[in-house]
Amino acid sequence: MSKIVTFGEIMLRLSTPGYQRFTQAHSLDVSFGGGEANVAVALANFGEEVSYVTCLPPNDWGKAAAMELKKYNVDVSHIQWSGDRIGIYFLETGAVMRPSKVIYDRAGSAIAQVKPGSIPWDDIFKDADWFHWTGITPAISESAAQVCKEAVMAAAKKGITVSVDLNFRKNLWKYGKKASEVMPELVQHCDVILGNEEDAEKVFGIKTEGVEVELGKIDATAYRNTAEQLMQHFPKAKKVIITLRGSVSANHNTWSGVLWNGKEFFQAPTYQITHIVDRVGGGDSFMAGLIYAFRHQPGDDAYALNFAVAASALKHTIHGDFNLVTVDEVTKLMAGDASGRVVR
Repeated sequence: MSKIVTFGEIMLRLSTPGYQRFTQAHSLDVSFGGGEANVAVALANFGEEVSYVTCLPPNDWGKAAAMELKKYNVDVSHIQWSGDRIGIYFLETGAVMRPSKVIYDRAGSAIAQVKPGSIPWDDIFKDADWFHWTGITPAISESAAQVCKEAVMAAAKKGITVSVDLNFRKNLWKYGKKASEVMPELVQHCDVILGNEEDAEKVFGIKTEGVEVELGKIDATAYRNTAEQLMQHFPKAKKVIITLRGSVSANHNTWSGVLWNGKEFFQAPTYQITHIVDRVGGGDSFMAGLIYAFRHQPGDDAYALNFAVAASALKHTIHGDFNLVTVDEVTKLMAGDASGRVVR
């Protein structure tokens, strides 16, 4: 099977130990993460061949990030070594009614300074049949948005399946353009679109009526119209998927998803995730599950959706950005084995 390519920014993640607040912490736990890198690692754990494209500074932190990806069998041979710094994000994990908090420190990072024309997409896409990006990358800088456009156009021209996680991050769009000005031109080249109700409304003005996410009240059928409108906006898309997260508290979420393929509407089972370990990267693990299942069970959209929801439910039990689970663990959960009993 051909390889998968992802493109984006991997960051240094500095998180407070346990549930400490920033103002309490005397030390920070070090790891790495970032939307497209998270997808790449999850897919590599599923046994897929994955190449990750980014820009990293040629210093110890950049090398450490690349080494971390290599540890999980992600191909890093197309990383562009440039710039002076790696992007950083600080994480304070919430508890009960106190939400988690993220502070970004990524201005002037290596990928923010990437130059259009500097990444050889035609070479990178040799032997590839899937390209994935997220709405985070074009939010980083105008040049990153231009390079992202080069990538999606090159992939579409080659007939490669293009997927996007809309991933609206209001705190990143600071270079003078709004997401609604940049994203439509990129998303029009996509075959698979993943998002949530906030992405649809904030980026494309499509409002989902009749849901109260903050109260944990999610009516999956309310999202069908949202998915249909997204497909009308972007007719190249063959599948639109919406994640359904009900936030009962910082530690207790309901988790599901729906899929619209232009003819049929599918709804996955709902998981009650009552003791969340780390929810960062949940959407990325969902996307990785979709990509894997679409490639290995083509034509079975119900299976793909259920696999993605189960994979991402398991991610909530793992510290860090990366979803370090196997296909076997996902299929066992899909089959109803949620007991958590010790495997001997």
